[in-house]
Amino acid sequence: MVALSAFWFNRKKTMAGLSTTTPTPTDITVHSQSKILEVSFSNGENYRIPFELMRVYSPSAEVQGHGPGQEVLQTGKREVQLVDLASVGNYAVQPTFSDGHDSGIFSWDYLYFLGSQQDQLWDDYQKRLHKAGVQRDDPMITASGPSCSSH
Repeated sequence: MVALSAFWFNRKKTMAGLSTTTPTPTDITVHSQSKILEVSFSNGENYRIPFELMRVYSPSAEVQGHGPGQEVLQTGKREVQLVDLASVGNYAVQPTFSDGHDSGIFSWDYLYFLGSQQDQLWDDYQKRLHKAGVQRDDPMITASGPSCSSH
């Protein structure tokens, strides 16, 4: 279990592109054994976000694509671990996952969204898996053709 320094959370958090109405984290704890990122927010809410959910909904271009319709369905991420969690300024964290993925920057807004909407996100993920005819634990299928040179 790793807790991020309270210093991060005691600074003013009005950054460009972030909502001033979204609560900010007061504490972040990595629970490696249970594969959970626990985030406590300034409004008193506390969320336990599974690493798998973070990985399949990573805000990176590798997962989200560069525009609508370019999302890449993630599979085989149930056992993914969080091997590092770096601060990004005073507005986000950047996790490194055990599968090597490290390009997602999770803003405070996005962490709050993942935590507060995780039931709906899991449901949507299951529907996308079903529609694609794949299972949650299937290995990732490598797409062929042109790709983004940044990943």
